[in-house]
Amino acid sequence: MTKEFKNKLVLFGAGKIGRSFIGQLFSRGGYEVVFIDIYKPVIDELNRRHNFNLVIKSEEEYVINIQNVRGVFAGDVERVLEEITTARIIAVSVGLNGLKSIMPLIAKGLIKRFETEGALPIDIIIAENLRNAAEFMNNALKELLPEGYPLGERVGLIETSIGKMVPIMLKKDTEKDILQVFSESYNTLILDKLAFKNPIPAIEGLAPKENMKAWVDRKLFIHNLGHAATAYLGYLFDSRFVYIYEALEVPEIYRKVKDIMLQSADALIKKYPMDFNKESMLSHINDLLKRFSNKALGDSVFRVGCDLNRKLGPNDRLVGAINLAIEMNMPYDKILFALVCGCYFRATDQEGKMLPSDIEFDKIYKKNIRKVMINICDFNESRDLSVIEQAEEMDKALKF
Repeated sequence: MTKEFKNKLVLFGAGKIGRSFIGQLFSRGGYEVVFIDIYKPVIDELNRRHNFNLVIKSEEEYVINIQNVRGVFAGDVERVLEEITTARIIAVSVGLNGLKSIMPLIAKGLIKRFETEGALPIDIIIAENLRNAAEFMNNALKELLPEGYPLGERVGLIETSIGKMVPIMLKKDTEKDILQVFSESYNTLILDKLAFKNPIPAIEGLAPKENMKAWVDRKLFIHNLGHAATAYLGYLFDSRFVYIYEALEVPEIYRKVKDIMLQSADALIKKYPMDFNKESMLSHINDLLKRFSNKALGDSVFRVGCDLNRKLGPNDRLVGAINLAIEMNMPYDKILFALVCGCYFRATDQEGKMLPSDIEFDKIYKKNIRKVMINICDFNESRDLSVIEQAEEMDKALKF
């Protein structure tokens, strides 16, 4: 018996990006959106209401009601597998740790789907801020699927660049409505044009690109880099700052953050000359700084800067940009300065608590910044000695 394949998106992850970005794009594009999540209160409420409110935080706040949605509890394995067998498209938005945990479930769903007569190839949109996300998923699925499973023929693994900003919501906002979600108005999903097995959905807001690696790197080394730099320079300037826009209201910080982003942009332009140029990068940076300055969004210094072990890690926004600049034989001193400022970051959440991993980072930094550069950033004492020594000089200057 041939299954009926509906215009249905099965979306793993009913969190802020899942609801405010991926879910709303497909719902407004005419798809039924089925959220798969481990948080049962959200799933139960989705099934009770079949809609939720997306609150756009801008100078003129407005609400979009997202309809034609429902939920399935991730623990109800048989129902999840049935949804996968009848989906038109799948998406994941669960974070790296969540991605690892749902791989066995997706693999089982793919096996069941292709045991069905007339099963269509399936595309999986990877809505994660993760470099080489398609490679990660491909390797994970290969380990879980039967030997000889034609993964490359049946499954499209679609990398994305997630540029939408969603703030941490206050407790009072989630208590008022467990399903409502806040975000900025930006609504463009950049994704890998060449990875689709099926026709790309004709949905407003999807922006397919051919050289996806360039666009993933632009997101990480311009957007994420600039955001983090704002938090780190802002906190160092005044640890009482709560919001990102407060930091950018200081002209010196605004100028320095823009210069940091422009330095990274120069390396990207040299790496990807067919995709980027100075004019387009400057326009993108100016737009990002305007978006970062959005007071209505209420994006916090804590949210943007916390998780230092990851954000100062070897493949992430700052160290990754430094390594790219070194590869391109370009200067990186301004980016390195942002990294050193990050070592001073000790912001707390609305309850006055630091992220536990940032407390552990503090213990490493207290030994000396060289420990951070080697143990966290993964710089090598022989190969990268110049970078390490420059960081030590900057650190000394900041201490005085």
